[in-house]
Amino acid sequence: MNAEAPLNDYLVISRGHWDRDKSKEQIDAAITDFYAWLYAHIDAGRMRAGSRLSTEGASVSKAGVMTDGPFGEAKEVVGGYWFVSAPSLQEAAELLSHSPTLLCGIHYEVRPLESQRCTASDLTNETPPR
Repeated sequence: MNAEAPLNDYLVISRGHWDRDKSKEQIDAAITDFYAWLYAHIDAGRMRAGSRLSTEGASVSKAGVMTDGPFGEAKEVVGGYWFVSAPSLQEAAELLSHSPTLLCGIHYEVRPLESQRCTASDLTNETPPR
């Protein structure tokens, strides 16, 4: 990473399921290696802790509250989240490409955090297509 460039914050969303062809021992080893990798980056200031997510959930919309999921397709299962600080999205993704759990089927979505408040007049991801 370029140490002189200002750092931006990125949300990392952990998705997926463990590969069926991996043994429990292989997955446990990857998980152990993952936490060592994660905490080394936290100690170095490149990442911040997040959390695993429970399988419980609720969906809240103008239609009301729904608590009897499932709420996503199996391929979209979100297992947890944490944060990365990096000069660019590319550098954040490169850092994450070394995660030990990738070899066992887990994948990551990396999203820049927006510091600007949402408004109806700005084109954002909430703005409906015209």
